[in-house]
Amino acid sequence: MNSSAHRKELGQFLKARRAELSPRTVGLPETDRRRRVAGLRRDEVAMLAAISTNYYTRLEQGRMTPSTSVLSELVRVLHLSDAQRDQLFELAGKGAGRARRRAPQKAHPRLRSVLNELSVAPGMILGRHLDILAWNPTAAALFGTDFAKTPQQQRNYVRQLFTDPAMRTLYADWEDSARNAVAVLRQQAAVCPDDRRLADLVGELSVQDDQFRQWWGGRPVVPRAGGTKVFNHPVAGELSLTWDALTCVADPDQQLIIWSAEPESRTYEGLRFLSSWTATPAMNS
Repeated sequence: MNSSAHRKELGQFLKARRAELSPRTVGLPETDRRRRVAGLRRDEVAMLAAISTNYYTRLEQGRMTPSTSVLSELVRVLHLSDAQRDQLFELAGKGAGRARRRAPQKAHPRLRSVLNELSVAPGMILGRHLDILAWNPTAAALFGTDFAKTPQQQRNYVRQLFTDPAMRTLYADWEDSARNAVAVLRQQAAVCPDDRRLADLVGELSVQDDQFRQWWGGRPVVPRAGGTKVFNHPVAGELSLTWDALTCVADPDQQLIIWSAEPESRTYEGLRFLSSWTATPAMNS
């Protein structure tokens, strides 16, 4: 089969799958107005995949071949099974394209050693997809979460930001923090478009949260690696914390996030209060 025939079949595949899905399935609001087509509209698929409607229309018309990154987005948006994903990639001439499931990460000993030395400052080691790999007691007190009781597969900073209602009041500017987290995930998706666990996380949050879906499909934002955040802690009060991200040289996919305050400041005293709740060593998965 020549490339033109492949593109035509690819377009038919996309159109058929689009017709099988309802707006509710992909997290879009249902409307009362009569839909002219069964399933999703082209513009809805394009919006969710962060591509233009014209680009997606040309795909369905068999007029072009998408990139690997676009294919991965379409897999997520159209909720394709592994077998359907392989078929999509084969029709696009990209091979089987099976998504990789990388081995779970463990907090690197070097970062964990630094984390264990933090007595007052909250600290947390984040891995791929912003998974929470390790934390100290002050971080648990700051976020009001016993991470050890959270299943390892659910222990993710972005998931917590969007699914824990307390996070929206804890952060004085929750939207800025949430947007930055989405930007980090988008950056990771660009580097590893075939990462299945990342695709699963994005798909889950896209269905659960309208803002996540909107920001994921919107204009890309360059993520920051430091700054100042104000927390409205229910016990310690207002805390203005400077945060920095220290990347592990031995494993660049891991970062130690440290929230700190000027000694003798009101915020520092607040951290001392939080750290006094417990003196146990840093926890890790």
